[in-house]
Amino acid sequence: MKTITWLSPKDAPEWFPPLEQALDDPAGLLAAGGDLSTERLLAAYRRGIFPWYSPGQPVLWWSPDPRAVLFPDEFRCSRSLAKTLRNGGFESVIDRDFRGVIEACAAPRPQSIGTWITPEMLEAYIELHRRGFAHSVETWREGQLVGGLYGVRLGSVFFGESMFSRERDASKVALARLVEACRAAGIVLIDCQMSSAHLESLGARCIPRSRFQTLVREHIVATRAPLALPPRGSPGQG
Repeated sequence: MKTITWLSPKDAPEWFPPLEQALDDPAGLLAAGGDLSTERLLAAYRRGIFPWYSPGQPVLWWSPDPRAVLFPDEFRCSRSLAKTLRNGGFESVIDRDFRGVIEACAAPRPQSIGTWITPEMLEAYIELHRRGFAHSVETWREGQLVGGLYGVRLGSVFFGESMFSRERDASKVALARLVEACRAAGIVLIDCQMSSAHLESLGARCIPRSRFQTLVREHIVATRAPLALPPRGSPGQG
């Protein structure tokens, strides 16, 4: 019978139990406790593990099987989204306002109660951004931040964390621009963590955790170009 592993803040930050020890119920829960230090977070991502918990809970660490991913070349851009990219009046930027993006992702939403982006998690990812590991892809209109997403980039893998939208299609625009930036930078895998009908409609699919782990091990060590949007007029740019 599988039991959850408890981590102590005193444990070496790079130590996690084998992914095969993740629980079946709740699916993918691997460990609890520890902290959100930069060193522990990076060690987790290098193993295909991510934190996800609610206020009042200890830090919970997850590695679901199967894993939802998006290969940039499999991104599905509908005709309506392509038209929005060309003529929607949006401006796309990387890392102009990382804090603004994560704070918007953490804000309450009509369809959900509360948020899993706790103040401690918010500050931990801002520190990752300060150190050059976390990035935001932002959608702006008339000087206002109207959508975006953020995640962690290690080598040729982008680990997506959350997205938000204040206008129709603004988060889809951010994802489309992320795909363009990934193609330009040689990033081969976008981690979506959990599957959803919305992500599947854009080309995401599930793969076995073992394959995901192999891909992460293979590609996080690669040194690639900086994450940047291709110049206007490049293929796929509106």
